[in-house]
Amino acid sequence: MKDNSKIFDTVATDYDNWFDRNENIFRSEVSALKIAISPHKNGIEIGTGTGRFAKALKITIGIEPSENMAKLAQNRGINVVKAYAENLPFHNSSFDFVLFVTTVCFLNNIEKSFSEAKRILKPNGAIIIGFIDKNSSLCKEYKKSKSKIFEKAKFYSAEELTQLLIKSGFSDFTYLNTLNDTYKNEEIREPKVGKGLGKRNFIIIKAIKN
Repeated sequence: MKDNSKIFDTVATDYDNWFDRNENIFRSEVSALKIAISPHKNGIEIGTGTGRFAKALKITIGIEPSENMAKLAQNRGINVVKAYAENLPFHNSSFDFVLFVTTVCFLNNIEKSFSEAKRILKPNGAIIIGFIDKNSSLCKEYKKSKSKIFEKAKFYSAEELTQLLIKSGFSDFTYLNTLNDTYKNEEIREPKVGKGLGKRNFIIIKAIKN
């Protein structure tokens, strides 16, 4: 995340405006994330960006290294702490869940980030990851684009993230997915529960701290 915070500073407003132009896509993703978060109560979003997801999911605290992103999130009422996923400034066992939404592809050290997430989770706490699967059609579109945001992004498959989470000490996996290849912004897609191994564009993995 350190290498990308300056890039996000330059695109913060355009990034945030995307959600206004694609409201129903955003609502489809939020709908799936709500299922994953329930019944956990006290959570934090790592890489909260402009605070769109945190606000929609009633998460009051977020980590964000980009100053311009953080300002927009703060305007939405999110308590933003400037830090990186690899070094979280919180005590052990502080949260019921930790959320990453379209963030893991920008992490400098994903294993250290997952280790830190586990550390700040309470026993039986959940890590919840919403991401664009590297095998999806949407990811292929991102890779073809000339956007500076995705120049340094490293996308993962659901299988790869599952193995990394197992290595980090998580188990009891749940998968959800939404936005198939025929999705349109005019439609709100119902989330599907299953293995979700790259068959849809937006996938959620939920795992429990051992």
